[in-house]
Amino acid sequence: MGRLFWKFFFFIWLAQLTTIVGVSITFWLEHRAMDTKQAGIDRSPPAGFLVEAAAATLQYGGAPALRGLLGDVTQPKVYAVDEKNRELLGRKVDSAMIEQVRQALEAAPFPPAIRKVNGVDGHVYLLFLPLPGNRPDAGHPPNGRHPDGNGPPPPDGRHIPIEPILAAMLASLIFAALLAWYFSKPIRNLHSAFEAAATGNLAVRLGPAMGKRRDELADLGRDFDSMASHLFALMDGQRRLLHDVSHELRSPLARLQAAIGLARQQPEKLEAFLERIEREGVRMDKLVGELLTLSRLEAGVTGSMEEEINMAELVADVINDARFEAEAHGRTVAFTGSGEAVVRGNAELLHRAIENVIRNAVKHTPEGGNVTVDARLDARGHSLYLSVTDQGSGISEGDLREIFEPFFRGKEMTNSTDGHGLGLAISRRVVEAHGGTIRASNLVGGGLCVEIVLPVNLSHGND
Repeated sequence: MGRLFWKFFFFIWLAQLTTIVGVSITFWLEHRAMDTKQAGIDRSPPAGFLVEAAAATLQYGGAPALRGLLGDVTQPKVYAVDEKNRELLGRKVDSAMIEQVRQALEAAPFPPAIRKVNGVDGHVYLLFLPLPGNRPDAGHPPNGRHPDGNGPPPPDGRHIPIEPILAAMLASLIFAALLAWYFSKPIRNLHSAFEAAATGNLAVRLGPAMGKRRDELADLGRDFDSMASHLFALMDGQRRLLHDVSHELRSPLARLQAAIGLARQQPEKLEAFLERIEREGVRMDKLVGELLTLSRLEAGVTGSMEEEINMAELVADVINDARFEAEAHGRTVAFTGSGEAVVRGNAELLHRAIENVIRNAVKHTPEGGNVTVDARLDARGHSLYLSVTDQGSGISEGDLREIFEPFFRGKEMTNSTDGHGLGLAISRRVVEAHGGTIRASNLVGGGLCVEIVLPVNLSHGND
């Protein structure tokens, strides 16, 4: 058991124990007060009969006759106290009990087993019979026996109920341990999972260990599973990115080395080899630039995102550049819609993202084909939909989500050296940085459609 278990256990059990002892003592004090208030005088019918007999004797026979009656040792002794608190037989009577008898007489005109009698000698007597355990002159019976010698002594109302308290303490002990275990077990599982994650094991999951719990600790376990899955994906992506970067750099470096070697062997072709070296250098420079851009985007370094961008102007500018490049290769770019919307963000990044998508579409459209760009607002004017459609062969359904990953190449591009597979990955990061989404889908008649959705700056429209 961990330290947290014992902390939970100790404080929960202490709270339960304090409650048990407090409630028990409260009931004991109340019970004792009731015993003190009510149990001092015998109010039973036999006691009432004896008091009535003593009252009749006192009324008709006087004090001597009552003294003779009370002197009979075979009868329970009724007490007769005059107005000066003197007992007829000279027995010692507690003043508190006499006061209790007077209060009972005032509360009810004819209380059971209590009588107030005017004697023929001019004195007024209170007649009552105390309970055996509360006889004013009983003292302490020898050997702990009952005053009549039979059975144990009657309860005096002063003992604390030890047995119920012990039983309640045992029950609270068990439930405190169960409750502490219930809270500390998932925390121990979390501790083990974090230790495993710290050593690099991100495959551990807490969902099965949490079972059917539906509390904050279970939510924390699910959050850990989500975090572990995300970290695993990031680390796996980093490993793949490092592998892909190494592969992409190895090819131009190999061609550079080959060109340098051939230039040394064939000096007469030095100009051609220098052009080749320059081309490979430009290619590596472009690759490194795209890698730096992708790295900044993944790190959240996007520069100022507070520009208000007129999307109609930005898209038109991108399309003009794309048309110039497409026409040189026998392709056309058509634009439909208006795109009249203002988006808050970084104009340079958005320009690059849209340009990457359109250039990718131009590259995969066959000669003589057409690329269509459409821009429109949704019905409420909250989002701008920008779709780019080519007339290429499309890609397999399983690769539709993968094309936005770095260095992805479809089967049809395995042997191509044109591009590095970073353009669409950069486009996705840029769009997501602007709070938008990007997705790809195959067209029924052939070709690929890439759709970008960007949130519109509504505050600008209200000015």
